[in-house]
Amino acid sequence: MKTYDRILSTIKDKGAAFFILVDPDKLGSEKIEEFIKLSEASDVDGFLVGGSLMMSGDFESLLIKIKSLTSLPVIIFPGNVAQVSKYADAILFISVISGRNPEHLIGKHILAAPFIKKSNLEALGTGYILIDSGSTTTAVYMSGSHPIPRDKPEIALATALAAEYLGMKFVYLEAGSGAKYSVPNEMINIVSKNLSIPVIVGGGLRTPDDVSDKVKNGASIIVVGNFFEDERNWSSIKDFTYATHIKKGITV
Repeated sequence: MKTYDRILSTIKDKGAAFFILVDPDKLGSEKIEEFIKLSEASDVDGFLVGGSLMMSGDFESLLIKIKSLTSLPVIIFPGNVAQVSKYADAILFISVISGRNPEHLIGKHILAAPFIKKSNLEALGTGYILIDSGSTTTAVYMSGSHPIPRDKPEIALATALAAEYLGMKFVYLEAGSGAKYSVPNEMINIVSKNLSIPVIVGGGLRTPDDVSDKVKNGASIIVVGNFFEDERNWSSIKDFTYATHIKKGITV
């Protein structure tokens, strides 16, 4: 089964899917086996792997290690063109549609496309929409684009609709790693109600209640990364997945 179809099936069966973002710079190789096994036991639905800078982490070695530890989908969340590898199941082919920087709308994609083809990766077209989170996040700084204001859900909706009409498979509402505030519930609600493709929500999610609010307002996929970089928070992974899997009969 293709990764895309597997994700859609998870959303249908569980109400929403829960993914953990693994940054190679933040989670060392000595901890990765324990973390992946704990995540899988906590009913996580898959892993995103990638980072904005890659200062010290070994991207490809980490992918190989994660794939050896789990049968769950492992999807590249690329921070740059170098983050393409045959050792993942798929890649989010991200276009930063909230901004007007041509390099992140189409420029980098042209450079990456031949490598994706050669790697035989499943490319998942994703409209990436940066939302103001009360602070300048790494994603905002590195993309050189302005986020959509928190109080302008109509702009987010129009942008998300454009992504769907362009044929993208997902819309990703992103507050950013370590965001001060998460994506507003009102924005998620209006976007999800008017789209027929899944809405991914990430950034600034620190409690199961945060996650539950996003799912109740229409998020189909929840992504948490920064919060679980602190080993003291690993014990709450199951609570996050439970908050995401809203359909009755799902146990974690």
